[in-house]
Amino acid sequence: MFEEIKYLVSFAFILEHCLLENTITIVVESKTSDMGEEEEDNQSPLLPSSSSGGVSTVPVKRTGEKNHKVCGVIAQESLYGTAIAYVITSASSIKAIQKSNCYHREGHNAPCSYGDTYYMLLFGALQVVMSQIPDFQNMEWLSVVAAIMSFTYSFIGFALGFAQVIENGTIKGSITGVPTANIADKLWLAFQALGDIAFAYPYSIILIEIQDTLKSPPPENKTMEKASMIAIFTTTFFYLCCGCLGYAAFGNNTPGNLLTGFGFYEPYWLIDFANACIVLHLVGGYQIFSQPVFAFVERWCTKKYPSSGFVNNFYTFKLPLLPSFQISPLKLCFRTAYVASTTAIAMIFPYFNQVLGLLGALNFWPLTIYFPVEMYFVQKKIQPWTRKWIILRSFSFFCLLVSIVGLIGSIQGLISAKFG
Repeated sequence: MFEEIKYLVSFAFILEHCLLENTITIVVESKTSDMGEEEEDNQSPLLPSSSSGGVSTVPVKRTGEKNHKVCGVIAQESLYGTAIAYVITSASSIKAIQKSNCYHREGHNAPCSYGDTYYMLLFGALQVVMSQIPDFQNMEWLSVVAAIMSFTYSFIGFALGFAQVIENGTIKGSITGVPTANIADKLWLAFQALGDIAFAYPYSIILIEIQDTLKSPPPENKTMEKASMIAIFTTTFFYLCCGCLGYAAFGNNTPGNLLTGFGFYEPYWLIDFANACIVLHLVGGYQIFSQPVFAFVERWCTKKYPSSGFVNNFYTFKLPLLPSFQISPLKLCFRTAYVASTTAIAMIFPYFNQVLGLLGALNFWPLTIYFPVEMYFVQKKIQPWTRKWIILRSFSFFCLLVSIVGLIGSIQGLISAKFG
């Protein structure tokens, strides 16, 4: 039944970086308005020190230089992968609005077909412009807007699934799941589903970014503990409600994405509104997840080439009706190339579930399991071969196996979707 649970995770993707990100961010912002100096004891072993009120260039590497660098590379890759997924999802939502209107006009059996390429290019062009906006990462109101959009389409998805179950008068689906031609196909679907499920809770990539900006009092770990508990409870509630109700409503015909897969046709205006909320959220969300990558690369180039005019020179521009702003050749070229690359990859592999499964399988074990366990060992001074050490090591190994089979299944699914 793993492949049916992919519905839960597919819609969870829409919620995951939305509810979780925004709940954590809002709770953190409410706790950090008047914070003072930060104590070193409250810091994460892999995070930079922020005792000076900002992000220090001297990282705290209690788990070792190698772990620090590997974690940083995987985190940046995860942020980049999320940007690709946002391009795919935004285009799917825009296309869903077009199809919804077409089905309403022409009937549910009408051949309403629209491509993704044009919408991805449109989304990419918008992101090129937005990536040049100065201090974009400091616009706190974005979290509020994104949270409103997230809860709006989440409740719409929940309500539509619930209404469909009532209309059917029965609970669809089966414990054995979608029938397949052979056992191998069933295993591939199950493995891919594991990758999708792994993608459901990868908030480690935003938790690190948020925690790195905190000051104390109150202590970092106390603030993040409360924020994480609220966020995980909220997302889990929506995961279970949308996933279970979606499968109960459509059974083996459950679409991969409730709001774009057209399990529902009416009310069409509600489907349009929900997808518009998704697009609006992801337009800003793309930048929120890309800004750390921009900052990392530009900071590295500044240190590596301190005398380069291409890197360090800034030029002032003044556009009509807009305040003047400064831009460097590096910022213009790198950010444009970054957006172009994510858009190009999304155009080559515009496969929602397969891409999510691949990203989830790649990032789940190292960021969500391995590094947190290693940090816990260091912080709590857990000795090897103690009961707690054995339990956590076994858990980490089990999750590694899950990631491996999820990665295999997702790669197979991606190849089959592209060339099958």
